[in-house]
Amino acid sequence: MDWPSIGAEKLEWLEPPGWGATAARNEHFVRYYDAAVPPFIAGLSPRAQPDTAALAELAAHELGRFDAELGDRVAAFAPVLLRSESASSSQIENLTASARAIFSAELGARTGRNAEEIVGNTRAMQAAVALADDISAESILEMHRTLMSGQSRHTPGEWRDEPVWIGTRSDSPVGAEYVAPDHHRVPELIDDLVAFSRRLDLPPLTHVAVAHAQFETIHPFSDGNGRTGRALAQSLLRHRGVTRNVAVPVSAGLLADVEGYHRALTSYREGDLDPLVTAFANAALRAVANARILVDELTSIRTEWDDRLTVRRSSNAWRLLDVVARRPVLDAASAAAELGVSVPNVYPPLATLTDAGILAAKSEHRLGPFWRSNEILDAVDRFAERAGRRQL
Repeated sequence: MDWPSIGAEKLEWLEPPGWGATAARNEHFVRYYDAAVPPFIAGLSPRAQPDTAALAELAAHELGRFDAELGDRVAAFAPVLLRSESASSSQIENLTASARAIFSAELGARTGRNAEEIVGNTRAMQAAVALADDISAESILEMHRTLMSGQSRHTPGEWRDEPVWIGTRSDSPVGAEYVAPDHHRVPELIDDLVAFSRRLDLPPLTHVAVAHAQFETIHPFSDGNGRTGRALAQSLLRHRGVTRNVAVPVSAGLLADVEGYHRALTSYREGDLDPLVTAFANAALRAVANARILVDELTSIRTEWDDRLTVRRSSNAWRLLDVVARRPVLDAASAAAELGVSVPNVYPPLATLTDAGILAAKSEHRLGPFWRSNEILDAVDRFAERAGRRQL
């Protein structure tokens, strides 16, 4: 079936007074703009062209195979993959930071605004995975609340009450490339999207791609829509059973062609599903290939540590190795919590790993020492670098 394109409605916009006499009289000019009117999709069944549908089926299979085949091996590195997905999703919004900055920011280090926002995105991804069994308007609000925590200007966890648009001007939607639906339409459109997202009778990856695109079309928040929408995609992948152990970094796959991703969203709004489904399928295949390289590198690093560490097997240093593999930046409190020991008792194993060259210690301003695995952090940065390439 043909997918319905979005409609439009003409709305008023009051231009603020300009210079001269009109400013003195405080006069506003009424101008008009076209806001989107998206179709309701809960009862529609998207069907891509045969070649596109086959590609999407292959990509869903590869996502599931990666998640299931490697099993515990992938699960052991799940936090690293989750943060890689969060960082990649943020990078689409031009938010970049090193792995070291991101992991350090999680412990309270002031490593820059970008790193702090990516940490918020990680928490939103965690919320998305946790809420996979409860796809609802409330769970979407919770994802956004988690993502935008501390940014009260953008009303975290609340639907917007103002126009939002994509265009060159930040002060007016008049002439914008795309203006999202009037805010009064948002609650009903989200309820319709939730009903569509809960269905289990659609091809999984096509289902996820369309739900994501519809969310981006609605643009229900004043900020953070892209990152929340990609968190929702992770939730839906888990909800549909495509992934069970990890958040496979699909956003990292989209990074290879961000402009193509944005064009695909535009095509979706014009009634053409295939570019969108193709973009998601190719992103998933790239993500699996890239994540396999990362997991192989992390496994190799972890194996080499076994050869490097020579203390007795009963030492907590051995238990700490597994912690470092998934949390490559630690302070004494987080390391002690992971091992279930008191803070004073965690310093000997930290010192042992430092002496073995597995960890490097550095004092953070006002926070005391942090211990880092530069090998793990470098592997995550290489993953991010590969994600931005057209070819792996």
